Amino acid sequence: MKKVITYGTFDLLHWGHVNLLKRAKELGDHLTVAISTDEFNKQKNKEAYHSFENRKAILESIRYVDKVIPENSWEQKVQDVIDHEIDIFVMGDDWRGQFDFLYEYCQVIYLPRTVGISTTKIKKDLFRVNNG
Repeated sequence: MKKVITYGTFDLLHWGHVNLLKRAKELGDHLTVAISTDEFNKQKNKEAYHSFENRKAILESIRYVDKVIPENSWEQKVQDVIDHEIDIFVMGDDWRGQFDFLYEYCQVIYLPRTVGISTTKIKKDLFRVNNG
């Protein structure tokens, strides 16, 4: 069985997220998604609209996702790959090169982002609508 893992906040879930999860799942038989905890988001000076528990529940309902685990720090990736016996690490290509240190432990694939959609874009659009 080939196992895949990806990481993210997965806040304000949109079709770009679903597209990424679908493509990640197509690379293997089992997809684990590590999502940033609320505490880790605070360390990154990032605030999610939905709580960790709500984001986890949403991801668990997606058919491409087999397991959801918490991401508590930047440094946990190597241990996650080892502990969960991961074969392929997947991230969006805007992170290209940032996780190449994982090649020692598994295959690393950077997938192209879905054009025209992102959580940042949604937040900016909502801000513009609400603030005229």
